[in-house]
Amino acid sequence: MGIIMWLVVGGVIGWLASIIMRTDGQQGIILNIVVGIIGSFIGGLLLSRGDINNAPLTVMTFLVSLAGAIILLAIVNLVRRGSIR
Repeated sequence: MGIIMWLVVGGVIGWLASIIMRTDGQQGIILNIVVGIIGSFIGGLLLSRGDINNAPLTVMTFLVSLAGAIILLAIVNLVRRGSIR
């Protein structure tokens, strides 16, 4: 059940981050899930000292994961286009 939750929450987080960063038209559902999961890991490392992956799903952990996904998309946009956008 845990892997299904990671995929669903990762997809939602990746989708929201892509809307915020205006890259939604360029990504599919698979890339949204990947961005959401990797972004959650990045957010957990940067903002929660690495303990977000062991924390239950709350509003705060969701926002930290969203922030990590936005940071990931900003880095990808910077490398790809030369601007954050």
